[in-house]
Amino acid sequence: MGGLGKETGELIDRAVNRFLWKMGSRQREVVTDRPLVTFTFDDVPDTALANGASILERYDARGTFYISGSIGSQTEPGRRLISREGCRELSLRGHEIGCHTFAHRKLRNLGADLEADLTRNEAYLREAGIEQPIRNFSYPFNAAWPPARRMLCSRYATCRGAGEAINRGSSDHLMLKGVEIRQPEAYARSLTRWIDDVAADPGWLIFFTHDITEAPTPFGCTPETFDHLVSYAAARNCRIVTIGEAVSLLGWEK
Repeated sequence: MGGLGKETGELIDRAVNRFLWKMGSRQREVVTDRPLVTFTFDDVPDTALANGASILERYDARGTFYISGSIGSQTEPGRRLISREGCRELSLRGHEIGCHTFAHRKLRNLGADLEADLTRNEAYLREAGIEQPIRNFSYPFNAAWPPARRMLCSRYATCRGAGEAINRGSSDHLMLKGVEIRQPEAYARSLTRWIDDVAADPGWLIFFTHDITEAPTPFGCTPETFDHLVSYAAARNCRIVTIGEAVSLLGWEK
């Protein structure tokens, strides 16, 4: 399936995600009196450390950073990816490190190599000095794959995709929904409406983004906007937690 065209592949990904959200086994309940908000980062550009982590800390909060070892320290258009040393710094500062595969490929393209890939990413993080358990995962390109569910369930407490929704009631812990913080900047700033929603009807709102810089890629935002969202969540009396902290608060530990 790796030879599919981009548009066909994206159609398959969306169809699979919709199928799993509708038909997948839902094994966890989101029961909370206080709204939970989590800020997560995929790929983890170095500006997510320099700006994103620092802004969260300003509000005595921490985030979850999903690392993909194969792209560590790489320079790409508009961004540089975090180094091993940056991963360790995040962990030492109290942020959670999660898995985003090693190869940064869609699971359906990894196939039988998935287990080895996940083990390789954990080895990369251990070599970087990460001592915390790697208990949470996010799908590269937000693309889930049903045959991978058994493997993922055996290794992780949660897996996060997209979905543009708040997690409430019965939720599939292997298909947690997230809301993307992305361009244009006016759109990113308007995401306070999701915080208003979860504050009015408590559940678990998970944001995800990439770079936090004055000149963001289409998949990030400026430090000013990110600070706006974090401060707004704090002002609305939301509890800002990592994925792992939410798992504990909700009683989802295995």
